[in-house]
Amino acid sequence: MTQDQWLILTILTATVAMFLWERWRHDMVAAGALLACVVVGLVPAREAFAGFGHPAVITVACVLVLSRGLQTSGAVDVLARTVLPAQSGRMLSLMALMGLGAFLSGFMNNVGAMALLMPVAIHLSQRLELTPGQVLMPLAFGTILGGMTTLIGTPPNLIVSGFRAETGPGSFAMFDFTPIGLAVALAGVLFVALIGWRLVPARKQSGIEGFESGAYITEVRVMEDSKAAGMRLREIENALADVDAQIIGLVQREVRIIAANSGRKVHAGDILMIEAEADALTDVLSILGLKLEEEVKPEKDALPEADAKADAAAAKDKKGKDADTAGKRDNGDGDGDDIEAAEAPLKSGDIVLMELAVLPNSPLSGRSASDILLRTRYGVNLLALSREGKRSMKRLRSMAIQSGDLLLMQGPPESISEFASDNACVPLAQRELRIPNKRKIWEASLIMLFAIGGAAFGLLPAAVSFAIGVLASMALRTVPPRAVYDAIDWPVIVLLGALIPVAGAMEATGTADLIARLLIENVAQGHAVVGLALILVVTMFLSDLMNNAATAAVMCPIAIGTAAALGVSPDSFLMAVAIGASCAFLTPIGHQNNTLILGPGGFRFSDYWKLGLPLEIIVVAVSIPLLLVVWPL
Repeated sequence: MTQDQWLILTILTATVAMFLWERWRHDMVAAGALLACVVVGLVPAREAFAGFGHPAVITVACVLVLSRGLQTSGAVDVLARTVLPAQSGRMLSLMALMGLGAFLSGFMNNVGAMALLMPVAIHLSQRLELTPGQVLMPLAFGTILGGMTTLIGTPPNLIVSGFRAETGPGSFAMFDFTPIGLAVALAGVLFVALIGWRLVPARKQSGIEGFESGAYITEVRVMEDSKAAGMRLREIENALADVDAQIIGLVQREVRIIAANSGRKVHAGDILMIEAEADALTDVLSILGLKLEEEVKPEKDALPEADAKADAAAAKDKKGKDADTAGKRDNGDGDGDDIEAAEAPLKSGDIVLMELAVLPNSPLSGRSASDILLRTRYGVNLLALSREGKRSMKRLRSMAIQSGDLLLMQGPPESISEFASDNACVPLAQRELRIPNKRKIWEASLIMLFAIGGAAFGLLPAAVSFAIGVLASMALRTVPPRAVYDAIDWPVIVLLGALIPVAGAMEATGTADLIARLLIENVAQGHAVVGLALILVVTMFLSDLMNNAATAAVMCPIAIGTAAALGVSPDSFLMAVAIGASCAFLTPIGHQNNTLILGPGGFRFSDYWKLGLPLEIIVVAVSIPLLLVVWPL
């Protein structure tokens, strides 16, 4: 062994040990490994940070942003209800999710498939009462397994096919990988869905602390195209039963009806007063195509005369007292219609939802949203109100606010902060509440599909295709520009960017080649089947530590040489490399999909092998006999 090989092995061993010790954060350890390689001369100083410009790093960052767009637009909810069984248990739901991910991965970039289904997995974890990681890890492994089923499913398959073409027999066809790849994927999906998911540590995402806020009372409008239009109240209540929401009142033709008969028919334009948990509001709106009353553009003529006069007088009074503020709230139209100014819809692109707690000394006590003129003075909406242990039958805009109430506010964050400061309210942790918007759903979905299509059909490199998608998301505000950088898990980006040059050093020094050859010469000892199994296991081991494409490139010459030395066909050995390079389940750095779930799942470095090791054993047990049958030695 050369000095460089000893050095990289020492650094790599220390790095893995530090990952497993978990004393320091994974990005700190990765950065330390990179700097150690630079100091000892294994990585040139001018190339030390080249990994941060690597396509894999850019792809991971962009995928995280596009996934946020699917989440916040409400596209996730539509996809989850359309594809996944709504009432199934954990095993069937996980099987359906993993099966869908594996199928998509066979025909497009498996990172893209993971990006598309990642928000769905997080949504599903809430229904199944599991932590996000307990669904994300099965999904990540399912998409990795699906990639090995076709030629274009994953880069290692293309590399293996290229080496076969160079040796004479020609490249593998599109579905040459399918007999073994499909069997391995089916076995893996069944194992994880039936048993394996129980091995995933139940960890919560770091930095996310939930709190109980009680049920909200909110008003929703039945739109012309709403599924609720023409339904009876009992039918609507049955549809909302699964999300623990109930109807407590109905406004029909400007008449408020309390305890309405369950057989009463609901028409377009009616307003439903609904009581639901904050996190259930998204489902309430999505299931029946309802819209929050405060988001419906008000008609000037529809305002009650008394309210119109009061609003106009208050708006004028506000302008007189604070002309600058009034001008800002009226969108610069100081001479416009006062009523229209008071009821103008929010126009800011950076709209958030935030919960505020009303303090005992708040000037809001005893006043209603109509009294406060939220839109005129602050440019914000009151979407819902939560009052612990009590229920009011009044309309939301006329309901008197009390100390201790929780208000669900919508508007620009600076406006909500100003309102909270002026009225003695305490902002609570901002919730990821999604208000479904059909236009945004289509925009976010099409952006993701075009980004995936550009990469899958080879029109653009994956990193470029996804980066264009991020730019389009920012331009169309499916992900507000201010939220783009918040959507990226930066410790994961540092981890990946730092370890790519380290993996390159391992390959450049010949260390990976040395490890593989020593194992084969000392263990196989002339037995073809043992050599085949060893090629598969060594490839899987290397793929857990370095890029899967690099692993395939290193192992293909070794596999062909080993087959030649043993006097057997190289096809089964090359297929073993393809399978092994795609089966990186022991670490978060072996595959981009594993890296993607590290932050959202709240995982530690040592969490992956608990499910990954038995899964890799199953892969070996299933693939070796099939290799001998489908690709005889």
